[in-house]
Amino acid sequence: MKKTYKIEVDCANCANKMEEAAKKTAGVADATVNFMALKMDVVFEEGADVKSVMKDVLKNCKKVEDDCEIYL
Repeated sequence: MKKTYKIEVDCANCANKMEEAAKKTAGVADATVNFMALKMDVVFEEGADVKSVMKDVLKNCKKVEDDCEIYL
């Protein structure tokens, strides 16, 4: 399943860090951050609990870029 989320991030480098953090999160098959559009596309693994996985994605993104936001 693929979902798109609105994000808030200050720079392209920070968006890149968010993308890498999201990709490393359990339950995420793939993730892409579009800095210009301020959107994150997330492809979830089969059977993943989307809400739970996205909470983990946000937590992991905050570790690399503490002032970022993902609107869940």
